[in-house]
Amino acid sequence: MKKVKLDIVGLSYSQTQSGAYALVLGEVNGRRRLPIIIGAFEAQAIAIEIEKMTPSRPLTHDLFKSMADTFHINIQEIIIYNLVDGVFYAKLICSDGKNTHEVDARTSDAIALAVRFNAMIYTYEFILASAGIVIEGNDFLFLENMDSIAKEPEADSLPTSTQQQGFGDLTLEELQQKLQEAIAEEAYEKAARLRDELNKRGTS
Repeated sequence: MKKVKLDIVGLSYSQTQSGAYALVLGEVNGRRRLPIIIGAFEAQAIAIEIEKMTPSRPLTHDLFKSMADTFHINIQEIIIYNLVDGVFYAKLICSDGKNTHEVDARTSDAIALAVRFNAMIYTYEFILASAGIVIEGNDFLFLENMDSIAKEPEADSLPTSTQQQGFGDLTLEELQQKLQEAIAEEAYEKAARLRDELNKRGTS
């Protein structure tokens, strides 16, 4: 399957889910964006490394990197390889210089490690085709509310019901219109919810 290289283009506080953040990955040399909702702990881990801040004590992902370095293990790349019921699946491609192994990981953890190892981030074309959002014009890296990322417990699951977002009663045409409005406003987290509702109803 064809791999598509991604960069981190955005990380912002969710306006609809307490303690959640919208991580936006962008297609390199392309217009498609892949919004992923992550927890506060993972958002903090990603933002701290991107901004080259040094926490008073190592975070979990820093500890992982220290151990990997000690045993000469390197993460070469991470791949977001599947999307099932709105959940993205990722794996780490690791090497000790002799052997290469694939390790299953949550997407948010995989990206937090990718920024520490300077590893490439990839996904497959079919995932971008089904879950990507096309952006017109230029957008840019934005790291908002980083100082307000609370040290909250790790969240393995966050509420994702579109009914709770008030989208369940909208028609397909209304959903499409709101999706375009959200994209125009760079409201990626809202756009992701609308996209998921459209996909759930069997439309693109």
